[in-house]
Amino acid sequence: MHRETARRMVAPGRGILAMDESNGTCNRRFAALGIDQTEEQRRRYRQLLVTTPGLGEYISAAILYDETIRQTTDDGTPMPQVLAYAGVVPGIKVDIGTTALARHPGEKVTEGLDGLRERLAEYADLGARFAKWRAVIAVGQSRPSRGCIEANAHALARYAALCQEADMTPIVEPEVLMDGDHGLRACAEATSRVLGRVFAELSTHRVDLSGIVLKSNMVVPGLDSDERPSPAEVARATVETLGEVVPPNVAGIAFLSGGQSDIDATVRLDAMNRLFPDAPWTLTFSYGRALQRAALETWAGDPSRVEDAQRRLLHRARANAAAARGAYDPGMDEAA
Repeated sequence: MHRETARRMVAPGRGILAMDESNGTCNRRFAALGIDQTEEQRRRYRQLLVTTPGLGEYISAAILYDETIRQTTDDGTPMPQVLAYAGVVPGIKVDIGTTALARHPGEKVTEGLDGLRERLAEYADLGARFAKWRAVIAVGQSRPSRGCIEANAHALARYAALCQEADMTPIVEPEVLMDGDHGLRACAEATSRVLGRVFAELSTHRVDLSGIVLKSNMVVPGLDSDERPSPAEVARATVETLGEVVPPNVAGIAFLSGGQSDIDATVRLDAMNRLFPDAPWTLTFSYGRALQRAALETWAGDPSRVEDAQRRLLHRARANAAAARGAYDPGMDEAA
């Protein structure tokens, strides 16, 4: 089942909606827009997302947060069921966040392995068909360190093995962060080191690579860098770096948006699929803010603006689905 689910998640011309923000992160975004930071408002917003008409045409899967997977829509339908009815595979974030890595200043390790076997069983009963675990890797002076890379790769591999034991598809997400002033080359080197170790650990833990989805950062300069590479340069750096370390039997690669703008995330994904149409894996998207930002700002807690917000979400989903085919036209956004 985990192989079939992985194939559905990276179906050509569709991508993954990341709506698994923690309550704290969601509340901060609400506060910036003057929205009440309550469980009910979070439920209403997540309901807006999952009930968007036509969502399944462009979105193959959606990652939920623990609170959301237990919530229902106004008519009492569980959120995972709403997604499944729309042809969208429901999944769940299972890590419990990051903590400082001892004796490694500025570096973090992700936690959540304790009790994960039991939590996966519970989430499966609630309707989840896949899971996600995110590691964060900082780039800077003496970073990423070997200790940080190895600690996070080991955790990702143990998590992935537990998922497949439960017949759930793991999204493996080692994110090289955009924070900092590092350049394109430094990001490429860090990404290569991290992914090389991750796949070595996945092999050690006997993880079936045809039943995983890799959620990777693109190879881009840090947010404070003076470098301004073109979409084609980002595309080449990304796919060439991945081609050196990612085995061809991985089900697919769904890129995260990180700190990129909505348009940059779309244009760069489109460039990859135009320049590398014969890549050994599907190259698609698993975006959070780059899909949700316009919808959230449009809604801003106003029930009368739900339909407008859903149209904004669907527009970004459509644009990125086109990019996943190498068929994005900038006119799509100019006309929006």
